[in-house]
Amino acid sequence: MKPHLLFLSWRDIKHPKAGGAEVFTHEMLRRVADDYTITHISPAFEGGHDVEFLDGITYVRHGTLATVIPYAASYYYKHASSIDLVVDQVNTHQFFTPLYVPRAKRALFIHQFTREIWQINVKRPYAWLGEQTETPRLQLYRHGRALTVSQSTADDLRSIGFSKQQITILPEGLDFVPWKEDAWQPKEAVPTFLYVGRMSAYKGIDDAIQAFVILKQEFPTAKFWVIGKKDERYIQQQLDPLVPEEIRGDITYFGFVSAEEKLERMSRATALLFPSKREGWGLTVSEAAAVGTPTIVYDAPGLRDAVQYGMAGYMTVAQSPGALASEMRSCIQDTEQYDTIRYAAYRFAQTLHWDNTGQHFRNWLQNELPLPDVKEEYV
Repeated sequence: MKPHLLFLSWRDIKHPKAGGAEVFTHEMLRRVADDYTITHISPAFEGGHDVEFLDGITYVRHGTLATVIPYAASYYYKHASSIDLVVDQVNTHQFFTPLYVPRAKRALFIHQFTREIWQINVKRPYAWLGEQTETPRLQLYRHGRALTVSQSTADDLRSIGFSKQQITILPEGLDFVPWKEDAWQPKEAVPTFLYVGRMSAYKGIDDAIQAFVILKQEFPTAKFWVIGKKDERYIQQQLDPLVPEEIRGDITYFGFVSAEEKLERMSRATALLFPSKREGWGLTVSEAAAVGTPTIVYDAPGLRDAVQYGMAGYMTVAQSPGALASEMRSCIQDTEQYDTIRYAAYRFAQTLHWDNTGQHFRNWLQNELPLPDVKEEYV
């Protein structure tokens, strides 16, 4: 009989707001589905099936962000005898498994801490509440095993009481093979920078726009592309006021595009801008590198890992639009350094593949699944 994994998360791969964490989870799980029975529980969403079998994984969707927590606990109690391991994926939301799952049968999976993002993305008093309770909520898990995706998050875990031996870092992956150099697209004739992602202050689009405005003073022909869900209200209220009217036409908001067009534009751009304040990794950094384009990032958790601390991308000296514009200027003016960084990023991207991620997860499972006679211990 196959070992049974119960995976708990706030979103699944089909969720309308699924992002890099959900892609990582699905790609990792489907690569071990032949040898493990996998049940994934997350909240329901409009248009989603209550139960869906996808790539060997049974996705169960129930309730809301709040009500799915007791549902997951009841599901575990009902099936505890057949469940070998429960993985609680914490992404702001959590399932508090240390309160009801024995230590030997559970693991934490976390891409990133939230920290300062609470103040940027959440209204008061919820921002204060989330920020003040994040550490004690995560410390509930400190006596158990933990999975994460970067050294930055591993360091954060150790800072709140996890030991190095408890933490396993799973490598990031790509769902396509890095392009051969002769397949790279020619760069645009004028300096062209690209942002890919959500329109959110913590993701850095505001800073990216301001940096572009600064750059335009010195390079008037420069262009800026934005790919991702277009939020007209956010553009009008938050972004347009940052841009002089006479240069707004040099910024193009493409909205969602196909995966093929995204990679093509990545390859044509001078550099990708990803000035987020905190990430688990930053998958688009690796995607851009795989098609011959470096990324400019802030020295922030996750992103510093994705660019190998500036060796496989540009990392600013400060988290500000001015510092971002300085690195954009370097991309244009220092062509020798640009080529060095570009190729270093490409070589790093060649080491990333979901098969590698899946194999690391499989190795961890084979070492960590509890024996049937393990004594039950909780927190």
